Amino acid sequence: MRKLIIAGNWKLNKTTKEAVELVTLLKRGLSDVTDIDIVVCPVATALTDVRDVLIESNIGLGAQNVFWEDSGAYTGEISAPLLKEIGVQYVIIGHSERRQYFGETDETVNKRVKAALTHGLTSIVCVGEILKEREANKTFNVIKKQCEGAFSDLTAEEMEKIIIAYEPVWAIGTGKTATPAQAQEVHKYIRDLLTELYDENVAQTVRIQYGGSVKPENSAELMSQPDIDGALVGGASLKAEAFIDIIKNSCSVTQ
Repeated sequence: MRKLIIAGNWKLNKTTKEAVELVTLLKRGLSDVTDIDIVVCPVATALTDVRDVLIESNIGLGAQNVFWEDSGAYTGEISAPLLKEIGVQYVIIGHSERRQYFGETDETVNKRVKAALTHGLTSIVCVGEILKEREANKTFNVIKKQCEGAFSDLTAEEMEKIIIAYEPVWAIGTGKTATPAQAQEVHKYIRDLLTELYDENVAQTVRIQYGGSVKPENSAELMSQPDIDGALVGGASLKAEAFIDIIKNSCSVTQ
């Protein structure tokens, strides 16, 4: 049985003071949750302060990006060793906004994943189609290309350490959500693809999150799908009550 993992991607929001206030509420409100892995991903400038609040808690710390080189003349980048040093455990890689605004490609996603693996960070690798691709019935083609590129040259053992987040780009921040059936269909496709690329053991081990306007109202139904193993939550993760409710509602699915 795969353990659900719910991560909050705060994107470019929250000052350090606001981040500490939010995570303090989350730590208090989620202290009794043991059957779901919980992660928060604040902006880079708040990572150390958030880490200090999370000490001896059940909430993991994630970063929103990582560079593929350890050091060098790469102005503005943060490397895996630097993230590891300050206590980061997870890193989001290949988010659609990174692809859309900052030139992220399947090749650079692959390089970032390998850097994260080298330094013991758990990658949350995002894949997903835009509205035009879904309407053209190209969803599976897009997902296959992104997965093959992102996981190129990874061994089965390495792949088992990866988390995949399926995020239909047309449902991110739009208020639109893939129906549970639509989400399940793509999650099952990804799991079948992992069997094809690796083997059944890898396919059954890798956790696949859903990301795209996840809210307290839809979280339980989404999490109840057989191939959905959690959520990558955007806007709702910025509000303590909403994020707590998403997790608490999802707990009912695991019991």
